Amino acid sequence: MLLLGCPKPDTSPSGQVPDAGPSAKLLTVGPRLLSNQTSQPLSITGEGLTAGMSLQLGEPLSMKVPLVVIDSRHAFARLPGGLSIGTFPEVVVEASIAGAEGKAPLRLINDTLFPDLTALVRSKDSALLFALSGTTDTVFQIEVTTKKITPIAVGDGPSALATWIDGEGSEWLVVVHQYEGALLLIKLNELAVKKSLPAPANAAGVLVHEGRAYVSEQARDTVTAIDLLSGKEVWRTPVAPNPRELIIAGKSLLVGSLATGALELLDPSTGAVQGSIEPSPGTPIFGGGTAKYSASVMNGKAPRGLAWSAKQSTAFVSSIGPNIGPNADKMEVSMNGGVGAVDLAKGWRRHLGFGAGVTEALALDDARGLLYASDVGLGLIRVLDVKKLASGDASKALLQELALRPPANFPSIRPAADFGVKGRAGPSLHAGPRALSLSADGKRLFVLERFTATIAVIDVSKPGKAEWLAQIPVTNPLTQPTRRLGQVLFFADFGRTAMSCDACHIEGHSEGVLFEKTMPLRIYRSTTVRGSRETPPYFTPASTQSMGETAKMVGGRNRFHNPDPSAEEIEALTVYSSLIPTLPNPFVGPDGAPVESLTLPDGKTGHPRNGLALFEGKAACASCHPAPQFTTDQDPATRGRFIDVGTPKFMPLREAQQNTRFEGFGTPALVGSWDVFPMLTTGLAGLAVKEDGSVRVETRFPLRTAIETWAPKHGRADLLTESERDDLLAYVMSL
Repeated sequence: MLLLGCPKPDTSPSGQVPDAGPSAKLLTVGPRLLSNQTSQPLSITGEGLTAGMSLQLGEPLSMKVPLVVIDSRHAFARLPGGLSIGTFPEVVVEASIAGAEGKAPLRLINDTLFPDLTALVRSKDSALLFALSGTTDTVFQIEVTTKKITPIAVGDGPSALATWIDGEGSEWLVVVHQYEGALLLIKLNELAVKKSLPAPANAAGVLVHEGRAYVSEQARDTVTAIDLLSGKEVWRTPVAPNPRELIIAGKSLLVGSLATGALELLDPSTGAVQGSIEPSPGTPIFGGGTAKYSASVMNGKAPRGLAWSAKQSTAFVSSIGPNIGPNADKMEVSMNGGVGAVDLAKGWRRHLGFGAGVTEALALDDARGLLYASDVGLGLIRVLDVKKLASGDASKALLQELALRPPANFPSIRPAADFGVKGRAGPSLHAGPRALSLSADGKRLFVLERFTATIAVIDVSKPGKAEWLAQIPVTNPLTQPTRRLGQVLFFADFGRTAMSCDACHIEGHSEGVLFEKTMPLRIYRSTTVRGSRETPPYFTPASTQSMGETAKMVGGRNRFHNPDPSAEEIEALTVYSSLIPTLPNPFVGPDGAPVESLTLPDGKTGHPRNGLALFEGKAACASCHPAPQFTTDQDPATRGRFIDVGTPKFMPLREAQQNTRFEGFGTPALVGSWDVFPMLTTGLAGLAVKEDGSVRVETRFPLRTAIETWAPKHGRADLLTESERDDLLAYVMSL
């Protein structure tokens, strides 16, 4: 009897049956943590792989995916998006190859059944609102008067919204997408009428001004101007890493970089860079726990919201505050959420800190001199006096704080008696105000409540006397109730300490460097949470061994143990943070395999497939960064190896105020490294210390610095030719 996949016996006269050779074997499949929302590239390693093989995925998928085999050890595939995996928040799928030994687990996250509302715009007459859910590929039209909800199917991963009135007076909704390279136009009075224009994928923000859409995207880190009538690209400009927020400020286009805290000024007509602005040592801070540390400011933090006052010639920026570096008091973890005032010519003038919460979205009423700011950590709306905030009287700018009201049927993270006592936040923290939109007449403020999936309507007709009017349900937020409460906990500032998981890890990703983390107390890079479930232990040196232990430790510390998180809170926070996946790599081909040639961020060209051989051979990368997560921390047998690979041990900024004791560094996962800035534990691949004590962007391509500058101890890039180094970089960009 012949066995499937085995060669026929040799019937030669010798009677000898030759060695059949090594059979095929599956070793790894990765990334191991995937969203079912969009198409996902997969990397497969094995032995004896041959063309024509398929990856067999077990229940509940029960499907085959063809492999692109490039040699006997390496193959690639692409998992389709929108896969139905039942109703649980996650499932583990067993992967195998027909006729081959070995199995490998894949963990699929059920994002298509977890609506997540993150953007809001209104029609010109304020009769309609539009909110998007990127996980479900849906934009919801909300009729304000009747509260009628109309879901609109859009492209893959809608990420930002705007509106546009064309030359004939017709109003259009503008939608850009995270995964689909398209800008979608939807006619408001005829929703069936749609137009699709070419646009960058990985879009994070969109602004429409004078017939052009300005799109920020986070793969190549660019801003692109698109003419909405012709659909043609007008210009494209590289900017600081992870751009998102965009506003027209005077004669400039202002762009906020989430990864660096910088504001960049571009010419809206040409895209020419006009300058960059960040807080510096001495930037005045009013209010909150960092007010007396102005002299120790080292840089900025992620601009979460932007607004421009033409009357005051001032830009306003919401963030967790100027980033405080090493200081004589060794005050650490220096969040002070609030609003900064920026003069485009003179720079960052001041920051008003609220001492608690995380300031998120902004909406400006320039006519009445009022700025509205949402606090996603506390569930508040703050009303600010624009003139005072723009002047030296910022300490008196806060006019009112209004607590939002979660729906009566929305579950609570803790018993009701635990809120609003001992300095803690109130139940409003369940709201999660992510976006704001002010009505055309300035009398109503619409608040998108991310966690409760509702829109709050606030009466703001009387300055400083905002009142809650109504709440409009948009969709069901409780399809995965434990995960939803975990989302609340990830963003909440229950202890009113100004700290939350999101404050350090914006949207579950990274946010530059911080002076923090107990002992040894020094400047560290804030690592990403994406995919980190697969790579314990956590922190340097290791202090927690699992996501659950981390949720318990960090959850308690963030609120200064007022009180320690309950078992239910730890479970919910663990579930939510464990289900934050690495983004699908945008630099591989439609089949999931590395492309033949890739343009690198600095303009050079590399060949990823050649780079694969160098990664595992001449450059000696794979010993510390093995597949599928590309870190030794991915498996229990090799986990927690803290080593010295010759990279900098600390950032050289006021060393006497840092603890520079060195005990080795962990090995970061390289999956998703195309979207990591800065790199290295110190952040010194990407950032540099300047003479004035500020920390600024040194290069926008930190991967080259990480690979080349510290060889030979950190890999053997020193053995490579220039073109080979480009090939190696192109491969790592493809992970």
